[in-house]
Amino acid sequence: MKQLFRAKFLLIIIPLQVFLSLQVNTASAQLRTPRFDDDIMIDLQDHRTPQQTGFFLFVSNHLMYGNVGVPVGLLAGGIITNDKAMRQNALYVAGSTAISAGLTEIIKHLVKRPRPFLQNVHITPIYRPGNYSFPSGHSSSSFATATALSIAYPKWYVILPAYLWAGSTAYSRMYLGVHYPTDVAAGAGLGAASALPLLFLKK
Repeated sequence: MKQLFRAKFLLIIIPLQVFLSLQVNTASAQLRTPRFDDDIMIDLQDHRTPQQTGFFLFVSNHLMYGNVGVPVGLLAGGIITNDKAMRQNALYVAGSTAISAGLTEIIKHLVKRPRPFLQNVHITPIYRPGNYSFPSGHSSSSFATATALSIAYPKWYVILPAYLWAGSTAYSRMYLGVHYPTDVAAGAGLGAASALPLLFLKK
């Protein structure tokens, strides 16, 4: 049991160490921006349309409906049907998302990477959020929820919509000009890994 817990712990700690050491400027403790990050952001903003902007704003702004709605729905279903496994899975999903949120905030304040529009005057965001950029909190929490839900219920009709929602949420952050691709990739990886330490809760 201890070896299994240690393996799960390392699955999160090792990626975090990689994320934190990757291209960190030791003088300012800020993540350097690869050229492709800027290029992708500028290309995305050059191809925005009113319809796409409206859609991705909706997806981004309603993140909590998924993160909160999924475990609450599972808990309610478990209570109504007296299904202990469903109630346990609600705790598993909620716990995984909470872990990802906590780790994201810790890393953000360690790395202190500015938002794309603060680093590059050529990047124009749809709106200007505060806080730091790396990793993407929307990406980490949505992928934590999607991964935990998919592990708890490994059916294609659960996995497909779960990751479609998480992927759309992550993409929306780049499209809106508020996160770099590396922010989103790190957030998605961190979120997926956050579902591993609480596997013992899954039924």
